[in-house]
Amino acid sequence: MSHIGNNIRKLRTVKKLSQAAFAELFGLARPSVGAYEEGRSEPKMETLIQIAQHFGLSVDLLLTKELTVNDLHRFDIFQQQIQQKTAAETQAEADRQPHVTPLVPAARMLEYIVQHHSPAFVDGLPPLTFPHNLGATTRAFELTGADMQPTLRHQDVILCCRIDKAAPALRTGEVYAFVTQSRLLVRRLAERRLDSPVLKLRADNIDYTVQDFDLTQALEIWEVKAVFSTHLRPPVAMEERVARLERQVEELLARQ
Repeated sequence: MSHIGNNIRKLRTVKKLSQAAFAELFGLARPSVGAYEEGRSEPKMETLIQIAQHFGLSVDLLLTKELTVNDLHRFDIFQQQIQQKTAAETQAEADRQPHVTPLVPAARMLEYIVQHHSPAFVDGLPPLTFPHNLGATTRAFELTGADMQPTLRHQDVILCCRIDKAAPALRTGEVYAFVTQSRLLVRRLAERRLDSPVLKLRADNIDYTVQDFDLTQALEIWEVKAVFSTHLRPPVAMEERVARLERQVEELLARQ
């Protein structure tokens, strides 16, 4: 005995569908749905397949088992878990994909200022590939000058994420790159007043003074997330003393 009529009624009850709404889902006439539920006729096989696929069930289950409301609720929960797992796996796979970041060499900075809004120009910049995705839009800039030493040095490459110019979320103490009409300005945010577009920026090099910067001058704003450097920093005196003490302790322990 087929249970399809009772199961269609249960499906409609759980999904809060009228006979007319159910019929519209599968291109049926409303009286046909009533006939299925009353056992006066049964749907064609192609209709059964459509119903089963739509509700995440098997045709065999629809025909051979009288499903309860609790059964159908459990199927809903199971389907949601599968969908959530699939979404998580999709995101994990996306995170594993290498992320390409355009690099702006120092020699092309003025060219970038003029054409930064051109997708064709940006796509033609040298690509850097990283194993992680820091955001939808990233950029790498080659630095010049000594104004951010010792944190950042001449010819270091900074990896940045875009900051929305319309509502820039800037945090005191963080390093930002501002693309202006004339240069790339990399500074640490010293102070910001919410009622003013003027920021106070400072260089890490103590020979440079704190400066005011009007946000309206920025063509682009980038937050510095990482730095790639070929400069190997020599150990400072304190680090050398600690290393020497550690070696002496190791020698003493080895003699015991």
